[in-house]
Amino acid sequence: MQVYFFATLRDIVGGKTVEVPITEPITVEALLEALFQRYPLLRSALLDDQGQLYPQVHVLVNGRDVQYLEEGLQTRITDQDTVSIFPAVGGG
Repeated sequence: MQVYFFATLRDIVGGKTVEVPITEPITVEALLEALFQRYPLLRSALLDDQGQLYPQVHVLVNGRDVQYLEEGLQTRITDQDTVSIFPAVGGG
């Protein structure tokens, strides 16, 4: 499965995409944990002290933000799905 990263997250993972091999459906939460194992700095960029996604972080599955999906981080994904992760950004 290809996971797409944007903005400052690309510096953490070393590029625009990361290949995560999955052979059976997993949850978005399990995917994130696998990514945190490979890229420990990613955890603090995405999660607060309670282990929750920062409100400004957006994880999209097939273009839909998991915070609006019925199962949230427990949404099951396969290698056919597209996952994109956007960090908190500021500006004005």
